[in-house]
Amino acid sequence: MKLSRIALAGGVAASTVLLIAGPAAAHVSVQPVGEAAKGGYATLNFKVPNERDQASTVKLEVNFPADHPLSSVTPQAVPGWDIKIDKSKLDKPLEVHGKKITEAVSKVTWTADDSEIAPGYFQQFPVSVGALPEDADQLVFKAIQTYDNKEVVRWIEEPTEGGEEPDSPAPVLKLSAASDDHHGGGAADDAKKADAKEGDDHKAADTAASTKETHAAASSSSSDTTARTLGIIGIVIGVAGVAFGVLAGRRRSA
Repeated sequence: MKLSRIALAGGVAASTVLLIAGPAAAHVSVQPVGEAAKGGYATLNFKVPNERDQASTVKLEVNFPADHPLSSVTPQAVPGWDIKIDKSKLDKPLEVHGKKITEAVSKVTWTADDSEIAPGYFQQFPVSVGALPEDADQLVFKAIQTYDNKEVVRWIEEPTEGGEEPDSPAPVLKLSAASDDHHGGGAADDAKKADAKEGDDHKAADTAASTKETHAAASSSSSDTTARTLGIIGIVIGVAGVAFGVLAGRRRSA
């Protein structure tokens, strides 16, 4: 009797642990490649896991935030998936690189053509976006996932700060602090450094060439001086020899 009670208690405890420690449901999420800085451009990956055992994901819709429209949205081709881009008119045009942008991407839809996300797998959908807003700390992308059995899962619930995660949370992109390199500034800085280094190299080469020419000139001048000195000495010796010969002849004659 005691053994039966112990076994029953152990079974209940084990069931409780399994219920508490059960795996959390995966959901559609968004992550930047590198960082997503305010005012800059970034590549985002929308990660879509398949949560069903008997169905495959065949469609993903990602809605872009209307309160912070992005002037540039360029999805990367994903083999086996068709891509559709929807745009909408802006209430307030955006000023980008001196041009007025009157419409922005409102939604991107990926539909399986000859591919799908099978049970137990996930797929990433990359998108290049910008310029990211400077007056926001995060962007919310509401997503809709469709399975081949016609089931639709809406990942559209916005999380609240300090609150519990919703049952169907929308993908949230956290923005980092603004940097000076908004749009390839780092490459421009590298180019400037390279130009500066090239200029320094040219200066060093010119200096070395000038030094070499100076040394060569000095060496040439030194050689000329030596040659002249030796020539004068030779002339003096020659004159002295002639004079000695003349004197010797006179003495013999005497």
